[in-house]
Amino acid sequence: MKLAVLGGGAWGGVLAALAGWRGHEVTLWESDPVAAAALERDRRNARSVRGFRLPDAIAVSGALAPGVGGREMIVLALPSHVVAATLQAAAAAIAPGTAVVCASKGLDPRTGATMADTIAAAVPQAQPVVMSGPTFAQEIWDGLPAALVAASRQPEGAQRLKAALGSERLRVYTSDDVAGVCVGGALKNVVAIAVGCCDGFALGASARAALITRGLAEMGRLTEKMGGQAITMAGLAGLGDLVLTSTGDLSRNRQVGLGLAAGESVAQILARLGHVAEGVGTARTARALAERLGVDMPITREVAAVLFDGKPARAALTDLLARDVGAERWSS
Repeated sequence: MKLAVLGGGAWGGVLAALAGWRGHEVTLWESDPVAAAALERDRRNARSVRGFRLPDAIAVSGALAPGVGGREMIVLALPSHVVAATLQAAAAAIAPGTAVVCASKGLDPRTGATMADTIAAAVPQAQPVVMSGPTFAQEIWDGLPAALVAASRQPEGAQRLKAALGSERLRVYTSDDVAGVCVGGALKNVVAIAVGCCDGFALGASARAALITRGLAEMGRLTEKMGGQAITMAGLAGLGDLVLTSTGDLSRNRQVGLGLAAGESVAQILARLGHVAEGVGTARTARALAERLGVDMPITREVAAVLFDGKPARAALTDLLARDVGAERWSS
């Protein structure tokens, strides 16, 4: 198939390479002219994973409309806060029925909308699909086995993605719970920041497990409120991705939490990482969304307070521990 990947960073480059290896005709769009030139010339750029080289057959484009025109599938590997604007700029060139796949894990910062709803609003003629799950770009590039989930309200949409990228090494499961997969992918980043703080303060494996479990519970409550199924949080887009992002050292969001525990400022941490950590922006968006919908999300609330209100990380963890203990709730 003719396929475009939007976003020339680590994940976008790896997804483009995977699609190329599967025999698809691939164009990789990069918005930064300097990074696009590096990809074209060197077949990698400063944001590529270790050892990466873009296959020669993959075209690199710095122009958006030509990059998406005539494509049967468009894969978004962009920071979530630029997805809406990018799609609006590309909408006129996207043909009806095109599968627009979002590999970004976040919420729209202006509206709190999921990435699936953001696609539907910006490109109503497209077929939205979201992909999520426990995957590190570096490990996928290294050929290590992994699994993810593709969700779409039209079964053929998820199946198209499975056919495009699935292999023995990358198992692609399908789901019709689009809201659940979107919420799981976004909120696990926020919880991972909290877990990073917990580990940074050396509170122990028991505390880490408790925090992951209670984070999963509040993810389930928001999922239900947004029309999804809490049970989806027991799958790849929920528990799977949450465990990986909370405990894997390649996780940027975990690194944010570790940095906060070490006394670094948010600006210092992000400058050191050199990459987007989606959980930072998502924490503020999810806190506002939870307040608007009346969903109790104490972990998200405390992470946002640390990131944006100047609350010390240790004080936030102390307040979480001091909360009244009631019945264990999985859903709303």
